[in-house]
Amino acid sequence: MFSVEGLADAVNGWCDDHRITPASGQAGERLSERNVRYYRSLGLVDPPVLGGGQGYGEKHRLQLVAIRLLQAQGLPLNRIGELLFGRTLDELKRIEKEGLAELEAAARPAFRPVSTESWSVTPLDDEFLLVSRRGRGVSSDLRQQLAELLRGELSVSAKRRGTLATNGRSSSTKDKKGK
Repeated sequence: MFSVEGLADAVNGWCDDHRITPASGQAGERLSERNVRYYRSLGLVDPPVLGGGQGYGEKHRLQLVAIRLLQAQGLPLNRIGELLFGRTLDELKRIEKEGLAELEAAARPAFRPVSTESWSVTPLDDEFLLVSRRGRGVSSDLRQQLAELLRGELSVSAKRRGTLATNGRSSSTKDKKGK
């Protein structure tokens, strides 16, 4: 049996082991005692067997694991409640197994920002943005040089493809040469 704190720790450990985090920042990365109580108030988690925040068991752990798996897919809590309501222990075990398989089969992004990081976005021009992970700014000179570099590489690429960039439109080099 788990206390509410022990239950949250067990689910967090499971999520860490399987690299499961809620999508789109819809929920905190770490499950807290407060989350467990909130999910309990929504009917997503069964009441504990014993009072005083004690008496949580394997079914409670699996309910929270299922919530985290569905949050990782971007589902809102009201939809999660519809999907999990009345599930048996065996059904929750199946959801855990199949949910993990689905997430592992899906393409994971190579990069996931951490919610505590400070990010800044700097427009280079009307087409490109520069994103800085540590929130650093970029001088106007460097911003201009980067924009020019990107435009230069794009026009070289366009020439390789047989097109020329002219005033935001492309035209075939064959047209320019008269076929």
